[in-house]
Order: sequence, then C-alpha cells, then structure tokens
Amino acid sequence: MKQVEELRYLILAVQREGNRLLAARLRPLGLTPAQAEALGLLAGREPLSLNGLGELLVCESGTNPSRIVDRLVGAGLVSRETDPGDRRHVLLRLTPEGRALARKVAAVEDKLHETLTNLAGDRPLAPALDLLRALAEHFPAGQALARRKD
Repeated sequence: MKQVEELRYLILAVQREGNRLLAARLRPLGLTPAQAEALGLLAGREPLSLNGLGELLVCESGTNPSRIVDRLVGAGLVSRETDPGDRRHVLLRLTPEGRALARKVAAVEDKLHETLTNLAGDRPLAPALDLLRALAEHFPAGQALARRKD
C-alpha cells in the first residue's frame, strides 16, 4: 500500500469513528452532527444568512444548507428573519431553545475533544495538522474550515 493511500484510509477511519462517537453523544439531544455543526456556527456568528452558513459548513460543504436549516426551524431552534438591510435576504438566528441546545452541543464536543486528546497521548499534533491543512486547502470542505478561522 502506498503511503498516501494509507494516509487517505487512516483519515477516513478516524473521521468515521469520530463522527460515530459524536452522533452517539448527540442522539440524546435529538440532533445529527450536521445540525449540531450548524447550531455551533450560529452560536458564534449569528446572525448568518443561509449562504453565509453554507460557506462555513464542513459537513455539507459546497451544498445548500436549506435542509438542515428547515429541520432546525421546524424544531424551534432557529428563526428566519428578513434582513433589514436587504429584504431579499433572510438572516438566521438561534431561538432561546436553540441557544440552550448549542451550549449542550459545545459540552458534547468538548468531551469528544478530550477523548481524542487522550487517545493522541503525548504525540505532537502540529505536524499532522500542517499536513492535513496543506491537503484540505484544495477542497471545498477545507476552504470552509479555513473561512472559520478568519
């Protein structure tokens, strides 16, 4: 097996297991990982337009987040408001229920990050992060993640 192939499969394996762990921990909250990501983004950046949210999502990078938002609105977690600066646009905001749930999501993510930190042990993360950033910058999901840092 080529090293680059092994790298690709290792990334896939860790991503799948991380997503499985996250999904299991979000299940009691009634959320999917994609919905949790949207809530977290809104919690830190509201209000956001639908397009603005879509530009930051990694779970659904390059797609329209309407489906995710529709479910969050239907659950009473997100509200849609007409943008006062441009009535053609809609702004998304968390409802009080959405804000409370976003705090619970942040706690779930903190626990997951703690688990992953423990699994990594004393190994330095910087070299892996440098390599993954260099690869990810060529793809929409990596570009969405980079926009979050701006």
